[in-house]
Amino acid sequence: QVQLVESGGGLVQPGGSLRLSCVGSGGIFISISEMAWYRQAPGKERELVASIQGNGWRKYGESVEGRFTISRDNARNTLYLEMSRLSPEDTAVYYCARIFKNRPDIFGQGTEVTVSS
Repeated sequence: QVQLVESGGGLVQPGGSLRLSCVGSGGIFISISEMAWYRQAPGKERELVASIQGNGWRKYGESVEGRFTISRDNARNTLYLEMSRLSPEDTAVYYCARIFKNRPDIFGQGTEVTVSS
């Protein structure tokens, strides 16, 4: 079964850090796929947070540039999102996704991040 499974979300104080993980299985090869992190806050549309192409080229959303880092561990078939200097505006459910023909075609179930004091 093709799937992506995220983990690592939780409650963090403003200014804190978290690392999200996303493990691929069932035929998803994170090392050669274009992968991305999206997030959706309550009452808002889903937005692209960061993406990484098979060749390693990375792209970030304007609101997270300089604070978040997308990376992958090919041996573990795992995608990561390192988040620092978190603010309440980063509160959302975070999803990893595979990008196919410029569109996300497979999403994980999501992991919730809450930034609050």
